Amino acid sequence: MQSIEEALDKLSHSKFRSSFHLTKKEKEYLREKGNDVIEAHARDLVRKKLSPADPLNDGKQTPMRGHPVFKAMHATACCCRGCLNKWYKVPLHRELSDVQEEKIVRLLMAWIEKEEDR
Repeated sequence: MQSIEEALDKLSHSKFRSSFHLTKKEKEYLREKGNDVIEAHARDLVRKKLSPADPLNDGKQTPMRGHPVFKAMHATACCCRGCLNKWYKVPLHRELSDVQEEKIVRLLMAWIEKEEDR
């Protein structure tokens, strides 16, 4: 199992994944809401959009903009079950475990925190 740092490094070599960055407005939103609220949003979005064995509209369920977590999901290849399978070997058609959900949330938050410093 790769670490968060290893995953972020691997993602940084992808032209598509490394093209995502938080805007000034998104960074202001993060500061305004605080990490606890953003993490709660990430947890909720992971549960709704990724955890089901066969998410509704899989592959198209995560918008590209509208919330910093959406952007983080695309930047970290946690936007759909297909990307989770391709990048992290998460099995398709099987509900995510609590441990898998937690790992995804930790990765999303690490990317967000790294972007805040950028």
